[in-house]
Amino acid sequence: MPPDTDLAAIASRVKYVGSPEHKDAVTQLGVPRPRGDASICPREYKDFQLATGWLRSAIRDGSTGGLWEGGFPRYAWHKEADTVFEARLVNRGDGSYKGYPLHDDEWPPHMVYSQ
Repeated sequence: MPPDTDLAAIASRVKYVGSPEHKDAVTQLGVPRPRGDASICPREYKDFQLATGWLRSAIRDGSTGGLWEGGFPRYAWHKEADTVFEARLVNRGDGSYKGYPLHDDEWPPHMVYSQ
């Protein structure tokens, strides 16, 4: 994280925009285009405002990683129930992110899986 980073200010500027690569049903993004190697988002999580809230919370809490690009962290993580979602920066000009669930063995170290 760059020195003197105001996580709350950064969090207020980011948004979840999604990606048809991680969908298996029609959403506000249109027709799904899942990649063979992409995890699929659970269908019940289709509210982009909710996902934006999770993303903003993750950044405010410092649950971020990777390089910083255009003043935004490349990755942010949020845990919901027994699932960790990873948000990936897709537009460093405006702070847009897509997101997807991680397999248990992909969780970042600070979110170690516990049953």
